[in-house]
Amino acid sequence: MTPVLRIEREGGVALLTLNRPKARNALSAALRSALTAALNEFATDVEIDVVILTGEGKAFCAGADLKEQGSGEHGQNVAESAGDMSTDLIPAVERFPKPLIAAVNGFAVTAGFELVLACDIIVASEAAAFADSHVRVGVLPGWGLSQRLPRLIGFYRASELAYTGRFVLAAEALEWGLVNRVVPPERLLAESRAIADEIVSVHAEAVRGYKRLLVEGFAQPLGDALAAERAMATDFARGVSAGTLEQRRRGVQQRGKKETSEG
Repeated sequence: MTPVLRIEREGGVALLTLNRPKARNALSAALRSALTAALNEFATDVEIDVVILTGEGKAFCAGADLKEQGSGEHGQNVAESAGDMSTDLIPAVERFPKPLIAAVNGFAVTAGFELVLACDIIVASEAAAFADSHVRVGVLPGWGLSQRLPRLIGFYRASELAYTGRFVLAAEALEWGLVNRVVPPERLLAESRAIADEIVSVHAEAVRGYKRLLVEGFAQPLGDALAAERAMATDFARGVSAGTLEQRRRGVQQRGKKETSEG
C-alpha cells in the first residue's frame, strides 16, 4: 500500500512529501495523522535539524479532503466529520522547534495555504499558486489564515483574497512578500535543500532559540517582545564561554572572507 506521506532523511534534513497526487494531496485523516506523527518525531530527533515539506505531483495541497468530510453520517456537521483537523496538525506545526521549509510545487489552497503559512520559509516553484477558497466552500478558516495572511501581505490584499477566493500566482506572491523566492520547478527541491544545508551548517541550538524568539515575538506587542528577547539572550549567553565565542568568531570571519572572495 502506497504511504500517504513519504519520508526521506539525509544529512540532518528530513524531506516530507504529501503523497496523494490523485487527490491533489488533500488532507485526509490518514495524511493529517501521518504528518503530525512525523513532525512530533522529528521535533525530538537529535539527528534532524531542518524539515522540508512538499507535495507529490502537480499540487502542493488542495486543502481539506472535502470528499472524506462529506461522507459523514446524516446530520453530522463539518467540524465533527473533520475529526482532529483543527486540533492536531497545525498545533504540531506551530510547536515544531526547528526550521520548517515549505517547498511549494503547485496549488496550495485553503487548508493547504494555511499549512504553508505555518512554515518558517517558503520556496515556491514557478508553477505554484495560492488561494483562500473558504468563502467558496462556505466555511471559515480555523488554521490561522485570517490572522497570518494580513500580517504578511497587508489587510487590503488579504481581504481581496479572502472575499473573492482568487488565485495568486508565484510571481505575484513574490512581489507581495508572501514567499521567500521563486524558482523553476526542476530547481525547487535543490534550492530548498541548499537553504536547509545552510541552516544545518550553523549552531543548531541557536537556530532553535532564534526561531522561538521570532515566533513568540511576532505574536506579542513590541515592548513585550523586546523584553523577552533581552531575557532569553542573557540566559542563552550564560552557556557560552569566552573561548567558545572567540572560536566561533574566527569561524565566521573565515567564512565571510571565503564568500566575499568567491562573490
